[in-house]
Amino acid sequence: MNNSVINTARLLGAGLRALLVLTLVTGVLYPLLVTGVAQGLFGHQANGSEVRADGRVVGSSLIGQSYNLPPKKGRQTPDADLRWFQGRPSNGLGSNSVNTRYKLILSGATNLSADNKVLVEQVRDAKAAVVRDNSVPGYTVKPSQVPADAVTSSGSGLDPDISPAYAALQVHRVAARNNLPLAQVEKLVEDHTEGRTLGFMGEPRVNVLALDIALKGLVERTN
Repeated sequence: MNNSVINTARLLGAGLRALLVLTLVTGVLYPLLVTGVAQGLFGHQANGSEVRADGRVVGSSLIGQSYNLPPKKGRQTPDADLRWFQGRPSNGLGSNSVNTRYKLILSGATNLSADNKVLVEQVRDAKAAVVRDNSVPGYTVKPSQVPADAVTSSGSGLDPDISPAYAALQVHRVAARNNLPLAQVEKLVEDHTEGRTLGFMGEPRVNVLALDIALKGLVERTN
């Protein structure tokens, strides 16, 4: 056997050993270490930031969800269940289309420009729906009261939070639909309003899932 064959065999052996070592370190040991640290120190976040109510998982604190009535016969798009606080529109990237029901295949914005006719129509229709749905006897919503997050989706299309202004806009409707005193529903919103992170990052916000879980408890206690 000549030297070139021997050297080639040695190189192949060294390469194979390197492959096995790197596979073990980066493909087995490192993922196990990261998973162990995550589970030990950040178990809630590592397991999807699950939110539980009534002894079961009802969602994630990081992903918005819809609160809809069962679809009517012959209709694909269900109506919003107006007993509950509603989240932001969830326009985003789906299966090569726009999916507005919080069933997105992946997170991402629609990337429609501000003057795009589709986006303009979506915002106009959403504003009309917000005004119509949240106007109740004794309280009429004006179009100028509708905040931006009530008619536009977030960059991910999965935002779980709404602005305090949008939550406050829904208070009269939620109170009327659930036969609750207005002051109690206003207190719920106040109690579930979070300030800026560390006092300066982001904007004040209200997590819709947490708010609706509290609303469900209030309805059960009151009614």
